[in-house]
Amino acid sequence: MKQKPTLNFWQIWNLSFGFLGIQIGYSLQSSQTSRILSALGADPHHLPLFWLAAPIAGLIVQPIIGMSSDRTWTRLGRRIPFILAGAIVSAIAMFFMPNSEIVAHIFPPVFFGACMLLFMDCAFNVSMQPFRSLVGDMVNDKQRNQGYSIQSFLTNIGAVVGSFLPFILTWIGIRNIPKVGEMVPPSVIWAFYFGGAVLLLAVLWTCFRVKEYPPKEYEEYNNITEAEKKKTSFVDILKSTPKTMLQLSIVQFFSWFALFLMWVYATDGIAENVWHTKDPLSQAYNEAGNWNGVLSGIYGIFAVGFSIFMAKIADKIGRKKVYSFALLMGALGLVSMFFFDDKNMLLISMLGVGIAWAGILAMPYAILSAALPASKMGVYMGIFNATITIPQIVAGLTGGLLLKYVAGGSSITMLVVAGVSMLLAAISVAFVKDIEPKAAETEMIK
Repeated sequence: MKQKPTLNFWQIWNLSFGFLGIQIGYSLQSSQTSRILSALGADPHHLPLFWLAAPIAGLIVQPIIGMSSDRTWTRLGRRIPFILAGAIVSAIAMFFMPNSEIVAHIFPPVFFGACMLLFMDCAFNVSMQPFRSLVGDMVNDKQRNQGYSIQSFLTNIGAVVGSFLPFILTWIGIRNIPKVGEMVPPSVIWAFYFGGAVLLLAVLWTCFRVKEYPPKEYEEYNNITEAEKKKTSFVDILKSTPKTMLQLSIVQFFSWFALFLMWVYATDGIAENVWHTKDPLSQAYNEAGNWNGVLSGIYGIFAVGFSIFMAKIADKIGRKKVYSFALLMGALGLVSMFFFDDKNMLLISMLGVGIAWAGILAMPYAILSAALPASKMGVYMGIFNATITIPQIVAGLTGGLLLKYVAGGSSITMLVVAGVSMLLAAISVAFVKDIEPKAAETEMIK
């Protein structure tokens, strides 16, 4: 089998550079959506339901995009056309979501905001899925850990920028509470404008700097036979799902269930535990919202730091050990938030959350891509996204019940629930089979 060439650092960097922009937008969404929807009139008990639109869209969209990109070839390449299209729609949705009140004379702003959340997350999924497949397509087995670690690094740089934006804009003088008669603070609106612009520029960088392997060359690198090139039904593809993917899905369920609860309840929990308020229009609540953005940026910084060393550590001690350690640190970080009523102490909690986030963004994809047939890399990566969306859907449907019956109406207690879920994810890693490079080559040849 013809071996893929060894890429230099900047070639691998360019593969994922656009992900930096996507993550700026995604980070703004995760840290500010509950704040925006609350300001637009959403009930805290209903917030998880508003968030359901996004993972449901991802559950449907990603397998379709994955299968389509596997079978597509254009002048721009296989994955890049989808990356670009998703970025354009994302930027448009980012403009409209914080301005949802402009449609108040037609229908409730909170409904329009939820619709924009749906379009935004759907578009993010259209771009993110091909990015993950693109790395799997382009790097050889020896560079797999490095490829996904660099992607994690760039993703976390984007998370830092996106998370800090409202805080920075407030610091330079942009108003952080809405004007009389308005709902969303200008600091949040301008953060979304800036994030959408950078998203487009970063994605264009990848589109113009990366040249994907043309079909014939790609087939030679991955030893794809004529039989493998024949169209396979989606049902047959599901039946042939690699065991490693099924094992990883359990880890993914518990880790993304935890992340969803953190994103939904962090602002309310911090406002409740540190600022002692539940009023989404108060100055104290908006200060808590800004601080949650800062904390998201801080855990992104910690994630960046861990990402720098993660590939080398994984090469020495194995991906599973690194993955399990990262998730354990995340569990400790989430639970510790319950015990800190000083906003600065929460920075300690973010160390654990950041390490977990870095691991979640890299290790499952490094493990999975080694076990997937190259001819179906896109569709399986798309199906694997169900392990991200389904736990979020479950969390969305059960979040209100957990808040009422388990957490006693306390948003900060929901972060403890998230920590327990993250701990279960760390334990589940032990049951995952990680295929080493040589074994992966043998498996693909079969």
